[in-house]
Amino acid sequence: MTTKIDYKSVGVDIEAGNEAVNRIKKCVKKTFSRHVLTDIGSFASMFDLRSLLNEYKHPVLVQSIDGVGTKTIIARMMNRYDTLGRDLVSATANDIIVLGAKPLTLLDYIATPHLNPDIIEQLVEGMAIACAENGISLVGGETAEMPDTYLPGEHDLVGIVTGVVEKDRAILGKEIVPGDMVFAFASSGLHTNGYSLARKLLFDVGKHSVTSHLPGWDRTLGDILLEPHINYTRPILHLLDNGALIKGMAHITGGGLLENIPRVLPDGCAVEIQKNSWPMQPIFSLLTELGHLDDYDAYRTFNMGVGMVMIGDQSILQSITTLLPDYKIYEIGRVVGGADKKVTLCE
Repeated sequence: MTTKIDYKSVGVDIEAGNEAVNRIKKCVKKTFSRHVLTDIGSFASMFDLRSLLNEYKHPVLVQSIDGVGTKTIIARMMNRYDTLGRDLVSATANDIIVLGAKPLTLLDYIATPHLNPDIIEQLVEGMAIACAENGISLVGGETAEMPDTYLPGEHDLVGIVTGVVEKDRAILGKEIVPGDMVFAFASSGLHTNGYSLARKLLFDVGKHSVTSHLPGWDRTLGDILLEPHINYTRPILHLLDNGALIKGMAHITGGGLLENIPRVLPDGCAVEIQKNSWPMQPIFSLLTELGHLDDYDAYRTFNMGVGMVMIGDQSILQSITTLLPDYKIYEIGRVVGGADKKVTLCE
């Protein structure tokens, strides 16, 4: 008797893929602006730029690609995937808002060894909610089922965001000078960086689990680790649209404060950061203690409670106070002279 060998028998379930697409259609369509010309299931997305770009004298497209990283492992341990899609939108949108760009569209890519429509639905619903909140059209993406490429239960989540900025309003850091002030938006925790080290310290060294309730903590460790990445698009655009003179911004991702702030500094500038000038969540103290981390390792691996940095002169303080009274923003340091663009931590 001949054994039939088809796509499903080697681990790829086309029916499951179709079911996943049908589940997410409604929530994805809610993110579409009038510029989106293609429906879900098209080979590619089409986005009408003519009327949009008429609003700009010299429009420049700004793009970035990012992923959620090994935070997906925490989601698998919790069997909860509803926050990862929000993480993806925030991680990518924050990368282009630092240039002053308004995000327009997001393309996502989800890869897994075996497609589970329930999980795909959670992932995409999270993206759709975050996109709708921030005026981003979730114009399409790819769901790849690849047995043997990934281990059972794994998911890889990646996105490409595209935005636009007026060329002469792009924020490149060129105008930063010694004496400028450094302000920080608080993070909601680790965001999406440092999870490889965090897992090692929390679960292997500390012998904790995602269900652990640490003394004085009102949530499980797993819930704290899955806290969504904050999206800073709306407050920053509000500042810029109202004339705030932001000279430079840095999204504090992998590399922490020490590696990300120098990316926006011009030659001849360095930054001094005042430790303890913003509140730090207990998770960072725990990680530092478990790993016996010195400041260099801690502030280079984790965001340490800072999600986004803005640099400007005294005028920006008035803008922040007037325009963003409900946001947690702290003055954390200043720009000084320095040839090496180094970030120094001060007591």
